[in-house]
Amino acid sequence: MQAVLEAELERLKRILQVGYELKVRWIPNGNKELSGEVKQETIFIYEEEEEKALETLKHEFLDYEISKVIEPYREVTNKLVTLLNEKAYGMKEKLIQKMCQVI
Repeated sequence: MQAVLEAELERLKRILQVGYELKVRWIPNGNKELSGEVKQETIFIYEEEEEKALETLKHEFLDYEISKVIEPYREVTNKLVTLLNEKAYGMKEKLIQKMCQVI
């Protein structure tokens, strides 16, 4: 099964021309909660059945590549949230100081 998954991964890389850094490891029943996952540059497949394992490989491969595409948007969003939190905190502190002077 390992060889089948490796061949499929190479096919996906060749067709889509991405993911050249990825490797695949088949660990049947390695995780009862997941069918597969990507850690660093390795796709771990936990499914025992060949068809399910191949589908999981495709899913994880595509998820990995799509996640790379949207990563810059996630980073910008997180920075914006941080900036807004800092601004809101500053405004709250100023309001509290003014209210303390009044009461």
